[in-house]
Amino acid sequence: MTLELLWYIPNQVQPGHRGDDVIDKHNSLETLSAQAKALEDHGWGGALLGTGWGRPDTFTVAAALAARTTTFQPLIAIRPGYWRPANFASAAATLDHLTGGRVLVNIVSGKDNLAAYGDEEGDQAHRYARTREFIRIVRRLWTEERVTHHGEHFRVTDSTVVPRPVVRAGRRHPRLYFGGASAAAEQVAATEADVQLFWGEPLDGVAERIDRLRQLSERLGREHPPLEFGLRITTLVRDTTEQAWADAEAKVAQMAKGTGILARDPNRHAAVGQQRLLDLAARGEVLDDNLYTTPGRFGGGGAGTTWLVGSAQDVAKSLRRYQSLGVTHFVLSDTPYLPEIRRQGDQLLPLLRE
Repeated sequence: MTLELLWYIPNQVQPGHRGDDVIDKHNSLETLSAQAKALEDHGWGGALLGTGWGRPDTFTVAAALAARTTTFQPLIAIRPGYWRPANFASAAATLDHLTGGRVLVNIVSGKDNLAAYGDEEGDQAHRYARTREFIRIVRRLWTEERVTHHGEHFRVTDSTVVPRPVVRAGRRHPRLYFGGASAAAEQVAATEADVQLFWGEPLDGVAERIDRLRQLSERLGREHPPLEFGLRITTLVRDTTEQAWADAEAKVAQMAKGTGILARDPNRHAAVGQQRLLDLAARGEVLDDNLYTTPGRFGGGGAGTTWLVGSAQDVAKSLRRYQSLGVTHFVLSDTPYLPEIRRQGDQLLPLLRE
């Protein structure tokens, strides 16, 4: 299966995200467009754009970057409580139509400042039931006409989305990525998502989750093509193994001093998947040859919790081991973002495509 090789565009109000260069107009259209164009020039398929209240609106940023590029695929993170399914299905289908089928979607069900935009926090079962219903309605609106759905969380009556998403061989609509490690989240992934995204867990953890999700898909009667798998992780690549580890340890030393490289996420202990990452430090500072767990002791969570560290050859070898388990979608990043787009695009991606 063809690899999907994506990056990450921070989309943050405050400069210096995860050690990025602090520059004027860090989140301007010119700066973000330069990153998107560099991704095209250096072999990347596109980039994940994060979502959350207090950040620039992700869908608006994605549309602006898509308009300034030709092959860049925005992986647009969205929240079911922020969007209603028909509004989102129409917006995404329109952008997909205008870009010739470049839209990717990441459905997020994690914690956010829900009250700020009028949403309410239910328990975990409620949250993931709503997400499942949201995905089902969106998928139907992209592929059917005159859709009626009166559910527990959403209602649409005689609804048809126009224009339609781009359809081509193997693609009926934008691919739906999804994350989450709880039992409730895995049921949604197994039945409704196109791609399950994992954080940077060791190989044994990813293998165990892939096996469980495949069995769960079969047991729950998945109606869609087989679930695919992706990895979202920091990749610290340097010309030599020694230089990579020296730089990684220097970054962590700065983080330990609280010098602002990575602010702590207030929800870092809330999610099951995030807690799995934080627990890895008890197994050792380095797992699977070059999976560095120490950043999680001082960082803000998510992709900044564990890093793959080494030369391009080292990191490519590790990523190919994930690929051998069934991972075919990679969302990588390191800071400063723009130089690393170029470095890893030129040094790492050719090795992954061999």
